[in-house]
Amino acid sequence: MAPRIGVLALQGDVREHLAALDSLGALALPVKSPRELADLDGLVIPGGESTVIDKLSRMYGVAEVLKARIADGFPVYGSCAGMIMLADTIADPTSNLKGEPQQSFGGIDMVVKRNAFGRQVDSFEVDLAIRGLESLPSQDPNRVTAPVRAAFIRAPWVESVGESVQVLAKVPAENTPLGADGLRVDRIVAVRSGNLLATSFHPEVGGERRIHELFIQMIRGDA
Repeated sequence: MAPRIGVLALQGDVREHLAALDSLGALALPVKSPRELADLDGLVIPGGESTVIDKLSRMYGVAEVLKARIADGFPVYGSCAGMIMLADTIADPTSNLKGEPQQSFGGIDMVVKRNAFGRQVDSFEVDLAIRGLESLPSQDPNRVTAPVRAAFIRAPWVESVGESVQVLAKVPAENTPLGADGLRVDRIVAVRSGNLLATSFHPEVGGERRIHELFIQMIRGDA
């Protein structure tokens, strides 16, 4: 049976994720309300503006329901802004007009820095080796081991992770901006923690499907 996978449709590149999931045989559904979360096998949180996703998810009553489901082991994949929303800690949260700090759904023991790679004009693509793709049902081993072309658009990175988090990919230092100490270092851009998966980059932008395939395998218990 095709897995029922929602895409949180409050803001961001919802259509692209729906198309990616649909192309892999999943029943892909836009989600805007707590009721629409009920019968899903998994959920994708798309890229976009994490501050807007935070605000609208609370406004529509999705945030608390989703937090509870994540705590119960519900599979979720977060891309770019979705990675920020899955972080237990945001290194540089914004504040609203009431002075309340930006919130996340949490679930992954990591610290994420927003817009870490720079502004829109600093967007770039790079080939990355991704751990975990070995579980994909492929007849071509070269496809599984080939690097993933990753698009970074106002992307976050992961500053640190806890012991429960598996690092799946890093961007090499030569592709990262200078830090406060004037040095460039490798940056974590893909992680997994149990049933939660997160990437800094947008696999849906260039037609890359293996990250979505991995998520489907996670939902089925095959990865």
